[in-house]
Amino acid sequence: MRVADAIVEILKREGVSTFFCFPTTPLIENAVAAGIRPIICRQERVGVDMADGFARVTNGKPPGVFMMQYGPGSENAFPEIATTFSDSVPVLFLPLAHARDQSQVFPTFRSGRTYESITKQAEEIVVPEATSAAMRRAFNALKNGRPGPVMVEVPRDIVDADAGTDAESYQPIMPTISAPNTSDVEAAAKRLLAATHPMILAGQGVLYAEASEELTELADLLQAPVMTTVDGKSAFPEDHALALGSGGNTFNGPGRLCLHTRTDLIFGIGCGFTKHPLTTPALPSNVPIIHATNDPRDLHKSYRTEIALLGDAKLTLIAVIAAVKDRLGGKYLNRSPAGELAAEREAWLGRWHAKLTSSEAPMTPYRVMSEFIRVVDPAEAIVTHDSGSPRDQLLPFYRATRPRGYLGWGKSHQLGTGLGLIIGAKVAAPEKFCVNFMGDAAFGMTGLDLETAVRSGIPSLTIVLNNSTMAIEIPHMKLSHEKHNARDLGGNYAGLAKDLGAWSERVANPGDIAHAILRAKRATEYGRTALLEFMTSAEIAFSHRNGAAA
Repeated sequence: MRVADAIVEILKREGVSTFFCFPTTPLIENAVAAGIRPIICRQERVGVDMADGFARVTNGKPPGVFMMQYGPGSENAFPEIATTFSDSVPVLFLPLAHARDQSQVFPTFRSGRTYESITKQAEEIVVPEATSAAMRRAFNALKNGRPGPVMVEVPRDIVDADAGTDAESYQPIMPTISAPNTSDVEAAAKRLLAATHPMILAGQGVLYAEASEELTELADLLQAPVMTTVDGKSAFPEDHALALGSGGNTFNGPGRLCLHTRTDLIFGIGCGFTKHPLTTPALPSNVPIIHATNDPRDLHKSYRTEIALLGDAKLTLIAVIAAVKDRLGGKYLNRSPAGELAAEREAWLGRWHAKLTSSEAPMTPYRVMSEFIRVVDPAEAIVTHDSGSPRDQLLPFYRATRPRGYLGWGKSHQLGTGLGLIIGAKVAAPEKFCVNFMGDAAFGMTGLDLETAVRSGIPSLTIVLNNSTMAIEIPHMKLSHEKHNARDLGGNYAGLAKDLGAWSERVANPGDIAHAILRAKRATEYGRTALLEFMTSAEIAFSHRNGAAA
């Protein structure tokens, strides 16, 4: 069996039926010959995002796969591979490499060496006979421990070489998970019951462990409200009475109330407590922390931890639930904050009512988002944001009710990431209404890959909030804009989308927002890739940004 055939055989045995790519690498032809579907992007950066979105929705079962050529292909993919690394997404990268006799020669770009800093594991197949072993190590890294991107570099001079017969006996890697120490679990249960106002901060580790049901059970048992990180948004149903939404650069009224005023103990589960203002709330300095993670590097990293639980999120939650139930002895806690949270949410929404229902033109993006929330069932949708204003405006208000019903991200936050993510999500979940909110600056970065969705028959919806400027930069670019109009952007994105083959509309009347969204939804149901362009104002108000009392 040739090296290329061995790689493809292993991909098939690991359940890979779709991959994302940009030529040229001979692995594409080999994979197609074996019955695996290729989705060819317009640029490597967006193709990586497609594999990323796919992997998030499948929870890495199977992982996303991206193939690219050596040199420019590998180089162009760098920023989005950095995103998969920062957000811990299981994506397998298979770059073609220079021939081995040239890979060490200056100035040859060698992927494995360069990508070591932004992959969980990077390896070059140095001899053909090592192909199966290298792939086995790659899938072991993808499936065990903290998720993350893995790279296997394939030198072009061994693609057609004899790899032996190991691939013919390859067995898929089974994940290995472990539970935390029993004494740590008991200490955590005791501390959680002794607290007066405990709260839970849930990260995307809950999603990867498929532990949302257990998280909800523990929250009900403790009567503890739950906030998620941005990456973990949708791990807890946000229509639940104890839901605080997501926390990061922006968050809602109940979230701010609990985090900054009420809580006297924080239980972090499936999160790294990374101090990053865009995706994780800054924690009060005087509140003790119980931290549960499957990565020992997270423990004591950014905050002093009172009790540490090292293990899989699902097994950890099961153990803590059992320990709490044992201590309660069949009794129920009478400390529900649900009424207080509901009242605070109503008051917070009241403060935002004018923007959420505004009839002003150009329309405020909050009216667009409010109408979307009103007419789209979150149980049937997968939604994501882009960087900048769309992210910070949408996150506090959108209520995700199903695991992976929202794809949150942002620690490494290139403009334009959301388009590829939602295309990949639609490939993974064709039955869902998959929608990406992005600004006009973000569309300018990656918008031509809308044609990839059209060409590949992937009927997702992109909503462009077109304010013709970089609104978020208004406070930072006063002089340059005054002298050179440095913030201004322009374009008819609905017209461009139509020319690329998509269904599209440009909407300027706030009264037509809901009808336009429903028309776009019907277009996707008929198999059309769709784009809605809403002409919006340069809105820069945000909900509780950086703890402000908005």
